Amino acid sequence: MTLLRLLILLAPVLTPRDEFRERREKLRQAYPKSAILLQGAGDRDRPDLRSGFVQEPNFFYLTGWNQAGAALLLLPEGTEPREILFLPDHDERRERYEGRRAAAQDDGLDKLTGFAVVRSATRIEEESARHPVLRLKDVGAEIAKMRQKKSAREVGLIERAVEASVEGHLAAWRRAQNGVREYQVAAAATGVFLDRGCERNAYPPIVGAGPRGVILHYNANAQPLRDGELLLMDMGAECAYYAADLTRTIPVKGRFSARQKELYQAVLGAQKAAIAAVRPGATLPSLTRVAREYFEKRGLEVHFTHAIGHHVGLEVHDPGPAAELEPGMVITIEPGLYLAEEGIGIRIEDMVLVTETGGRVLSAGLPKEIGEIEKRLAK
Repeated sequence: MTLLRLLILLAPVLTPRDEFRERREKLRQAYPKSAILLQGAGDRDRPDLRSGFVQEPNFFYLTGWNQAGAALLLLPEGTEPREILFLPDHDERRERYEGRRAAAQDDGLDKLTGFAVVRSATRIEEESARHPVLRLKDVGAEIAKMRQKKSAREVGLIERAVEASVEGHLAAWRRAQNGVREYQVAAAATGVFLDRGCERNAYPPIVGAGPRGVILHYNANAQPLRDGELLLMDMGAECAYYAADLTRTIPVKGRFSARQKELYQAVLGAQKAAIAAVRPGATLPSLTRVAREYFEKRGLEVHFTHAIGHHVGLEVHDPGPAAELEPGMVITIEPGLYLAEEGIGIRIEDMVLVTETGGRVLSAGLPKEIGEIEKRLAK
């Protein structure tokens, strides 16, 4: 058992509200003489009606509040109250269409929100005007630094998203047959994500067969699969606001060709080398170099066209300043080779928790060895 996992098991269990409160206090201590005013997402901030309301990630990280139009004011040391949550007033017309929401005039808001002081959003300027006020552009870097290291509770939520994503990928593998369209494969995974209690995809699924697999952010997902092609699937669930990000590449007919095996094994080898190099003190650029050097020895480096990975958390690309890795950070390791002239794109992506001594692959339940993939596809 790693020291990190032992500490997680021995640590006192914080409720989500305790954790949100500790985060607010930590942010306040970083700016003791200023007020901090943060706005949550509004009804019109995300106008895509297909996805519904999604809270602004930094606001959710500090409050856990998931309704539109809220704001948070953290006040300087020596000021009472120390923090205020602002909520919009009731809007009867809107609520007839969308349902009743909490408002500052309601009873029991301390229990509902976790804040002792809740006031009408109409009073934001009145309450904040007496202090030097910092906003997200001023404190965003500090919040990003806080978000990089995940608590035990956050790791558990990420693991839940990963587990749903693994099941979704395997469902997509079963759907991946000659003539099936890419969006049907994506739908198989999305259905599992939702069935497992996740609210949405963490990002638009990338399902590219054959030559579409070389397009890094391909998401038209409209073409039929053909026997003999490789199918690249980059998909992840979002559960309770925490994202997963996994990629696998499989042969549509169920078996890799000799050339496909050669290239796939190179990507897998580069990924294993990079994962082995994950440890406190490493950086994402240093891990990219490990993968690139692996490809260089095989004359393939020109086909590796992106960095090795990124941080994951409340966003699939969580804020990640170019700092050394520390225990509790969650990153992706995702080398790839993209040969447009051969119509072959291969990427293998896993999520890795940085521990005291190395890295623990959170997505190890999704097969990636050639033999395991072919065996699974033969069922």
